[in-house]
Amino acid sequence: MTRRSDGTRSTGSSGPVGSGGAPDGRGHLVAVVVPEPGDAVAVVERAVAGSEIAVVCLRAGGKDGRAALDRALAAAESRGCRAHGGPRVLGVDPADALPALREELRALDPERLHTLDPDPVHTGMDEASGVPSYGVPDAHTETAAVALAAARAHQTETGRPLYVDCLRAERGPGDTAAVRHPAPVNWLSAGFDGRLTAFWPTAAGVVRWYEELPGGRWRGPELLEGPGLLPGLLVVRDPHGLPHLLGLRRTARGDGGVDVEVVHTAQYRTGRPLAPWSTLGGPNAAAWRKGREVGFPAAAFDAAGDLWVFVRNFGHSVSHRRRSADGGWTPWQHLSGLRVADDLVAVTAEHGGVELFARARDTSAVLRWCQGPDGSWREDRSLPFAARPGSLAPAAEPGAVLFRDARTGRTCFWRPGAPGPYPLDDPESGSGAPSAARGVELAGWGYSVLVGRGTDGTCALGAHPAGRPDTGVWWQEAGAPSFGAPAAAVGRSGRLAVATRLPGGRLLVARRDESRDGLVLDGWRAVGG
Repeated sequence: MTRRSDGTRSTGSSGPVGSGGAPDGRGHLVAVVVPEPGDAVAVVERAVAGSEIAVVCLRAGGKDGRAALDRALAAAESRGCRAHGGPRVLGVDPADALPALREELRALDPERLHTLDPDPVHTGMDEASGVPSYGVPDAHTETAAVALAAARAHQTETGRPLYVDCLRAERGPGDTAAVRHPAPVNWLSAGFDGRLTAFWPTAAGVVRWYEELPGGRWRGPELLEGPGLLPGLLVVRDPHGLPHLLGLRRTARGDGGVDVEVVHTAQYRTGRPLAPWSTLGGPNAAAWRKGREVGFPAAAFDAAGDLWVFVRNFGHSVSHRRRSADGGWTPWQHLSGLRVADDLVAVTAEHGGVELFARARDTSAVLRWCQGPDGSWREDRSLPFAARPGSLAPAAEPGAVLFRDARTGRTCFWRPGAPGPYPLDDPESGSGAPSAARGVELAGWGYSVLVGRGTDGTCALGAHPAGRPDTGVWWQEAGAPSFGAPAAAVGRSGRLAVATRLPGGRLLVARRDESRDGLVLDGWRAVGG
């Protein structure tokens, strides 16, 4: 059975979406590493159904904090989570915690690790020293730094991917705790020869899975070189379809500070080594305390092959750099406008240029920047929608975006010039932003495909005529569990592939069965791990 976004239903195989069977997934252990029990509350609130939560605290904390954590764990159990015993208290300060925390991770061997933000945004400035002040205790950042170090060491020791989320203490509109380093949306890519590649960030750097032959055996997960990478990733494709990777790298300074910089690489041949990571620095790199606050990058290619990279800077406005097709970079430049949150999405517009969307810092409103004929940037504050934090993503159509409505939670589509957004699914039908792919042909017509994670943790597949989301989207459960956001990719031949992640470094992968009518998958295969 399929469901259209306007609420009507269609039975049988007449709708454009179908699916095959899938092997079952299993629950996964999440280690929550915090200074004291009360600091774990906001982190536990984000736990999804199926998680087994092990809280690791450096110190015992007070009675109120322990009671608040007990309530948070009870609420998580009502959502389908399970507590892995009581909080583990190491009894150490952050400066001395690395050996004890490494030993605890050996004992737990978690699938995921959740901790706090190592580089929080400032809440003020000390006028005398010019040093930023923060709304969180130093123990938060110190614990996050040692948790990242322990997680990297554990993954290096075991050889198994350890997925990490760093969560901000401050909360956004309609959110519990914001993720500092977002996971990729479009993390599956198809090469020139039809072979698929999947990328994902981990504690020790980016890992990759790839096909040895189209539709054949997979290799991975293999750890790609990239010391100091933080646990987030952006994957964008250039005009030739080649995947480019961007992220943040954090390195210690000799004076006791840290440098956080934007980095970039690319894969030019499936299965071959990536190009060396190159640093773009940051818009506030001259002062490390300001530079460490740089937001996670957004990026897109224009029709000429230039790569545009955007970040939220220390002042909560936007800065950008551009790499021309011949490889030269411009300096960081500033875009004026309202202050923004970390939710930035860059898209390639129909006219071939690049446009930027960003959620406002203090509200759920969305802003847009576009270039005029003279190349100057202008800000548009009149967008007729508001988005939930962390839900903005590029649509399959040029210049358009996907997001979850701030009020209803519905996935919506909007493109410049439209009087309002088009809802694509039912209210509260899932979480996060869907991955979008275009170029799928059905019965001689072009379709755009959406793949997302439903409320029950399974992969959902949808389709609508290319450029016409207003006609409604056909949705159907794709029959596979998904730990995190699934992704879709379309090869040069037009064949669709869908992938989800399972615990243990494995993927589930399915391709469209082109011998059948509609958008039917040929059955899921577990690969890697």
